[in-house]
Amino acid sequence: MSKKKVADIIVDTLAEAGVKRCYGIVGDTLNHITDAIRRSDMEWVHVRHEEAGAMAAGGEAYITGQLTACAGTCGPGSLHFINGLFEAHRNRAPVVLIATQVATAEMGMEFPQEVDLETIYKTCSHFCCTVHSAEQARRVTALAAQTAINKHGVSVIIVPGDISQQETEDKVPFRPHAPAPRVLPSEAELSQMAELLNKADKLAIYCGSGVAGAEDELLALSKKLKIPVAHTSRAKDFVEPNNPNNMGMTGVFGVDSGYHAVSEADTLLLLGADFAWRQFYPDDATLIQVDADPTHLGRRHPVDLGVVGHIKDTLAALLPMVETRESRDFLDECLKHKKATEKSQAKEEHTGDDGLIHPQYLTRLIDQLADEDAVFTADGGSPMVWVLRHTRANGKRRTLPSLVHGTMANAMPSALGIAKALPDRQVIALCGDGGLSMLLGDLLTAVQASIPVKLVVYNNGSLGFVEMEQKVEGLLDSFTELKNPDFGRLAEAVGMYGRRVTEADELEGAVKDWLAHPGPALLDVSVNRMELVMPPKVEFSQVTSTALYGAKAVMAGRPGDVKELLRSNFLD
Repeated sequence: MSKKKVADIIVDTLAEAGVKRCYGIVGDTLNHITDAIRRSDMEWVHVRHEEAGAMAAGGEAYITGQLTACAGTCGPGSLHFINGLFEAHRNRAPVVLIATQVATAEMGMEFPQEVDLETIYKTCSHFCCTVHSAEQARRVTALAAQTAINKHGVSVIIVPGDISQQETEDKVPFRPHAPAPRVLPSEAELSQMAELLNKADKLAIYCGSGVAGAEDELLALSKKLKIPVAHTSRAKDFVEPNNPNNMGMTGVFGVDSGYHAVSEADTLLLLGADFAWRQFYPDDATLIQVDADPTHLGRRHPVDLGVVGHIKDTLAALLPMVETRESRDFLDECLKHKKATEKSQAKEEHTGDDGLIHPQYLTRLIDQLADEDAVFTADGGSPMVWVLRHTRANGKRRTLPSLVHGTMANAMPSALGIAKALPDRQVIALCGDGGLSMLLGDLLTAVQASIPVKLVVYNNGSLGFVEMEQKVEGLLDSFTELKNPDFGRLAEAVGMYGRRVTEADELEGAVKDWLAHPGPALLDVSVNRMELVMPPKVEFSQVTSTALYGAKAVMAGRPGDVKELLRSNFLD
């Protein structure tokens, strides 16, 4: 048997596991890995910041469901991936990081650029292991890939630079496996679930992203029981399309109809939902929870019955056991709330006085003009609220905001990875001005790799979501102002299409031109800085704190800010 270099073994094993692209920046201890990639069918995507590379890999993996890779040099190179890998791991996206290390003879000696990568990356991975010998290479890589695929998250392979260039006979053909078992509650648990559902009066379903793939069974159950369905933000793509009983989201980013369906239920069926905010669960109701992960049962709110099962298989087994419900009183009540909610949202999606551009209006225009199978990413902060509330899910479209990790600067790099993987799909990133500027250098990645992403900047000259949080807490907004360039001209300077819009009557034509451009394109839109993200239920404490902000603003000589806040959100 001829010998193979460790770098080739690692690349071959990842390719066998389905990896098509690897994102990163080349250098020193990584050189033999990148050389192996150069000689393989795997594509190397050269980014300008490793964090962007991890975000891109995570975006590709999340939307495609396929294992994706990123790779870095020793020390700072591999460390830069950390935030993007936290994002991927919390999104349950299968990603492998090849983190290279200083030579084995220097490890533990405080050698320049040596970092204890294992200790660091164990905090955001299901698997983290150093390759200690050439003979381990295929085994470690196969286990890393297998873990990332089956546990839905990040795996890290740490490879000392000297080991990557060593040769071995590679005798044992370790390879990753991806089984697809069926997980179901017991017959007794299914019977208990059916009994609780059959005797309920105001029954509702609350879905998380775990319902992906179970859309038909969910719709059949909600129709048979004539009950409303609400969902978390992460479940939008799977619950919203073609579901007449869908009431929308609840939670801080939710809407009134979704909040009402959950809060007024006397029995709530939680399906694949690990929603963290307890205040949005009903105060006094019977809760039944189904989740594939037993550690999720009752960890957010006490439940009366918790069972383990895949949602699709569990609902298929449960459907024949529940009785067809005759009454639809609670469903009709919720549908009235839904109609009122839709009417209220429509009022938000308009232009303001004197050409003021509301971000909701911008988002609705993009929604109307985008392709029916477009993919939307959105930065942490207000852009993710606008994409969740003001774009339509239709069963073909996908959305990826940063909902669990809640990071800034995720929209643009995630879109780069998705567009790389899906070159025939329109990929649109809704960027905050703060988020885009944080990883601004990777605009050059879009140009260099000819990635036709469409970037829109919600330019309000501030860290808008933080500014809103400060006001709601009764604080004067501080240190949130951003002195921005003309992002349209900046985009042109780096070689991509760029345009800036400041007037509402120019916006529709600008959006059409931007989306029609064949290559990477950026649209910089001046949006209302005073726009508030209104939750479905406004607490009294939030009202009093915002009033306190108003008083402080007047005393600080800023009465115009209070006037504009009222005009934009309540009087416009």
